[in-house]
Amino acid sequence: MSTYKQLTQAQRYQIKALLNTDTPQWKIAEVIDVSPSTISQELNRNKGKRGYRPEQAHEKAIARRKEKSKERISAEV
Repeated sequence: MSTYKQLTQAQRYQIKALLNTDTPQWKIAEVIDVSPSTISQELNRNKGKRGYRPEQAHEKAIARRKEKSKERISAEV
């Protein structure tokens, strides 16, 4: 059984706040109680020209989730 949980919007804002204080990724992971690779993946997926933006990151995550569920539904049919 998987223990995977997606990041919440609050966690994304916490990531942004910690990035603003130059906190290293491993420490951010420790503070919000996730794997360091989760932080790395989150930043790689959602970092743009203006840096990491938690509101846009959350919207993109929701869109990816919806798209993935559509793929699963069409695969089951």
